Amino acid sequence: LKKLELAQEHLKQSEKMSTLGQLCAGVVHEINNPLNFICGNVTPAKDYGEDLLRLLGLYAKHYPQPAAEIQQYADVIDLDFLIEDFPKALLSMGLGAERLQQIVQSVRHFSRQDTYEKQRVNIHQGIDSTLTILHNRLKPKGKNPGITVTKDYGKLPLVECYSGSINQVLMNLLCNAIDALEESQVNRFKVTGSAAVQADRFQVPVSPQCSDYCPQGVKQKAPAPPKITIRTKFIGSDGDQGDSSGGQVVISIIDNGPGMTEEVKQKIFEPFFTTKSIDKGTGLGLDICKKIVVEQHGGQITCTSNPGKGTEFAIAIPVGSYHKGLQAKDPNQ
Repeated sequence: LKKLELAQEHLKQSEKMSTLGQLCAGVVHEINNPLNFICGNVTPAKDYGEDLLRLLGLYAKHYPQPAAEIQQYADVIDLDFLIEDFPKALLSMGLGAERLQQIVQSVRHFSRQDTYEKQRVNIHQGIDSTLTILHNRLKPKGKNPGITVTKDYGKLPLVECYSGSINQVLMNLLCNAIDALEESQVNRFKVTGSAAVQADRFQVPVSPQCSDYCPQGVKQKAPAPPKITIRTKFIGSDGDQGDSSGGQVVISIIDNGPGMTEEVKQKIFEPFFTTKSIDKGTGLGLDICKKIVVEQHGGQITCTSNPGKGTEFAIAIPVGSYHKGLQAKDPNQ
């Protein structure tokens, strides 16, 4: 009965992801056309604006004493400010359009439907697309300093994989890291006296519902700025970083959050296990990650974590096809 329940839940999650992927693909397609119109006209608009401003400059040079009506209208519209601000407005429009293009491209890449056969994929492109989608959760907000992401990319070959599934793994692992860091920020508190003082990160027992990574009653020193490090490397079939015809790609996602107790770490890959509240997690995220990496791709996924010392998830994926018999080694070996 337990296996049947698990299979049904996995099927439900797969259908949900498939529907979400189709929805995203449709929305991206509808956004992309008008966005292309905007991006295609930003540069001409900038050129036209510069031409008009140059013409205004020539009029001011050769007719320094305009008619009273012209001077009055120039004062009303604050012509000097308009001349200064108009190029800045066009520049910000161009930057906004470029940002939208990046988001659309990232969502298109992330939601790409898997085919029945593996395809040769650029892993770094998948990571970058996922980070673009998560940008809103990473940037500073109010008193929240935001999360710094450091990318330590090695030189990787293209990897034969199901790109949509691997993107799902990356999204789950990065979201878990963000959740852990956000919770560690929330659990800071201030001690008020003659002046407000920033206290050490949570010195009181933390509710087990706060995160998969929150240890009980851990005392930590002054909090370090929230940080996620993404490290990639290629390990050849003979253990070196040479021939890319075999071997594996290792992706490590490291956060400096509160870490996990050994008890929690032993259970994180179990179906339905979660210490998050019911509205934040189903307990299937890491179980699905393990099935994608291990069963679909013949890879390995490991977790290294200690209370107060952060968490590292490492996934190793064979560069070649799984049906060729390539099996990834433990990425920590």
